[in-house]
Amino acid sequence: MRRIASILLATAVLFQQPTFAAQPAQQPTPEATAQSGTGVPEFRINVRLVNVFVNVADATGAPVGGLTRDDFALSEDGKPQKIAVFEREADMPLSIVLAIDTSASVRGNLRLEQDAAKRFLHALLRTQDELQLFQFSYSVDELVPFTNNLKRIDKGLERLQPGTSTALYNAIYLASQSLGARPDAAPHRKVIVLITDGGDTMDGTTYPQAVEQALRAQAMIYSLIIVPVEADAGRDTGGEHALIQMSEDTGGKYYYVQDPRDLDKSFARLSEDLRTQYLLGYYPAKRLFDNDGFRRIKVQLTNPQWNEQYQLRYRSGYYPLAGR
Repeated sequence: MRRIASILLATAVLFQQPTFAAQPAQQPTPEATAQSGTGVPEFRINVRLVNVFVNVADATGAPVGGLTRDDFALSEDGKPQKIAVFEREADMPLSIVLAIDTSASVRGNLRLEQDAAKRFLHALLRTQDELQLFQFSYSVDELVPFTNNLKRIDKGLERLQPGTSTALYNAIYLASQSLGARPDAAPHRKVIVLITDGGDTMDGTTYPQAVEQALRAQAMIYSLIIVPVEADAGRDTGGEHALIQMSEDTGGKYYYVQDPRDLDKSFARLSEDLRTQYLLGYYPAKRLFDNDGFRRIKVQLTNPQWNEQYQLRYRSGYYPLAGR
């Protein structure tokens, strides 16, 4: 087990900024192949493709299928962009970090979380997918490195240990760093799945630092928020609202789990959400003064009536690699 001490993370955050920024997912363009003087083919990859995963739902929350490229309009910082890549119900591989809160406030639910997570992962993970398992309380621990070996993941889930405080933002920051460091030789979707009651009780990473790191990694955050009590008294609604906003900003989603025994239902909805995404890819025009500042994305449907009927969910923007 690799122990990641929260106090060390706090020091790192205070004294230095992250040393990397995730690039937009890389895919070759049709003009990617060239011939070298030696007769050996050379492949040049256009690394500036920006992938945007979009979920479309009707008024009941049910996914809307059957849309085409022409049904979408996309812009960056208010400037229309040509959709160069379009796929329905994206089958792109998944890189998932599952981060489970093991603090005192959710201690009584650990067995339910373990069992529900096992069933979810056995149903979701394919041979091309991979998962990393974290637990977090007063510190963030990696229980399983990236793998698609379900037996190894099951054993990791069995090693969940209860703790005290809740280093939620530290966990999001570290999960985002880990996903951002994954090789982009082949495009893949990056997902953080959180099981928590929503409270952050540790010093170190702040909310803005956590959400920025998730956006830099192009990670979608899915939050399964376990409601500790039915009444508002004693609930960290501020923590819940922060998770909701973070999920929305990154193109993920949140689910309230009123009873931990209903975790299976939330996992099933999460799985359906990942399987009913549209992929829109575009090549943004190079700017005169490029930098790594945040670029805001907007996606709409070309049919004005549909924009009234349907809800679109996608990440709010991205941080490009400087000089790209």
